[in-house]
Amino acid sequence: MTDTTGVIADLTTEAAVVDGLVAGLTETEWAAPTPAPGWRVREQIAHLAFILRIAGFAAAQPEAFVAMTKSLTGGLDVAVEAALKEFEHDPAEVLLSRWRGERDTAIKALAAVPGDQLVPWLVNPLPPYVLACAGMMELFGHGQDIADALGVRPTRTDRLRHLVGFAVRVRDFGYQARNLTPPDTEFRFEITGPSGALWTFGPEDSPERVTGSAEGFCLLVTRRRHRADVDVRAEGPLADQWLDIAQAYRGPAGEGRAPGQFAD
Repeated sequence: MTDTTGVIADLTTEAAVVDGLVAGLTETEWAAPTPAPGWRVREQIAHLAFILRIAGFAAAQPEAFVAMTKSLTGGLDVAVEAALKEFEHDPAEVLLSRWRGERDTAIKALAAVPGDQLVPWLVNPLPPYVLACAGMMELFGHGQDIADALGVRPTRTDRLRHLVGFAVRVRDFGYQARNLTPPDTEFRFEITGPSGALWTFGPEDSPERVTGSAEGFCLLVTRRRHRADVDVRAEGPLADQWLDIAQAYRGPAGEGRAPGQFAD
C-alpha cells in the first residue's frame, strides 16, 4: 500500500498554482490562445475541471462511475470535447468558480479513499495514489500551456517527483499510442529534482538510460516541449527512440511542440 497523504497535499498545492495563473485574468486574457491548437486559456481550465470532476466521481461513487463509462460512446476524447462545449459560454468568473468547485470536490474524494483500495478508471482500476499522480500530470501539462500563453515561467519544486515516477510507470504509453511493441528491456532513469535530489528508477546496469532534470523530463513526457529543447539525454538506441515518443497519457499523442518553439 502506498500512502496517499503526500501526493494529495502536493496535488492540492499544484492545483492552487494553476489557480494562481488564472485568478486575476480579464475576459480577454481568458481568451488568449495557448500552444495547443484551438485551445485558449479557458479551454485548458475547462478540461482540467472536467478531468477532476470524473476523478472525483470515480473516487466517491465507483459503481455509478463504472455504469457511466459503459454508456460512453466515442471514448474519452468525445467526452472531453462535449465538456468543453458545456463550459464554452461561461463568463470567466463562472468558469473560475466551477473549476474551483470540481477541484476541491475531487481532491476531497481522492483523499477519502483508503490507500489499498482501487478506484475504477477509464481503462483499468487504479490505486488512489496513482490516480492522484495522473492528476498531477494533467495539472502540469495544462498549467504549462496556460503559462506559455501568458508568458510566465512556473517555479518548479520537488512536487515533480510524483509526475516523474508516474511517467516511468507508464513508459509504454508512447509505444501503445503508435501501435508499436514496447521493448522488454527495462530502462534506467536518473532524474534530478529542482532541489538537486536524484530520483532513480530501473536496474542500475541497464544499457538503456535516460537522464536529465525533472522539469525537462516532465515537459518532455507531457509533450509540452520537443526533445531538442530540454536537457534530457538518452544512452542506448531504445532509450533514444523513446525520447521521440515519450508520453505520460493514454491515447493519441497530439501534435506536440516543434523543435526550437520554446528554446531557452
